[in-house]
Amino acid sequence: MNAQARRRAAVSRHKRDLILQAARKVFEQEGLEGASLRLIAREAGYTPAALYFHFESKEAIYAELLGLSLAHLEVRVSTAASGDDPRQRLRRGAMAFFQFYAENPRDLDLGFYLFRGGMKPAGLGKARDEELNKALASALAPIAAAARELGATEAEARALVVNCFAHATGLLLLLHTGRMRMFDAVPEKLMKSYVDQELAALTGK
Repeated sequence: MNAQARRRAAVSRHKRDLILQAARKVFEQEGLEGASLRLIAREAGYTPAALYFHFESKEAIYAELLGLSLAHLEVRVSTAASGDDPRQRLRRGAMAFFQFYAENPRDLDLGFYLFRGGMKPAGLGKARDEELNKALASALAPIAAAARELGATEAEARALVVNCFAHATGLLLLLHTGRMRMFDAVPEKLMKSYVDQELAALTGK
């Protein structure tokens, strides 16, 4: 690639990044249903036609944003769930999942399509949904792998991941809505306690 081509590629990446930043702001304000390419283009300072050069639809932009979020989650979990001791890998991986969304509540909203839409089924089309579900499964895979090393069957490892996922998201919902205050509890401590319970049930100690 010559210098001119590299410059064009850099400019294209910069425009794409600006579009994604603008789109995230619009999605946070309007939700997936209320957002439009016109609104995103206006926020980014481009024409709608310019957006089509990079993305075919608002669903494609949302999928890109969610995919990037899940990629960051995967790095966080896989980095935490490293080492030789599977008990520690499982514990650290589960806590990394919880902590990622505790520190990034808007990413939780993004993943559950909660921007203005409330709690209801939502999706981006079968192909994109399948791809994003695979990305989430990949982010959680180190937890399941550690469980299998500790003697869990494939079904037991899947169930443990689902249980940790459900418990974490429940605590995160209480945390980010302020409901946790009524219980005078620390969500991170509750999550640690739950993970230790799962480990004890799995290993017998």
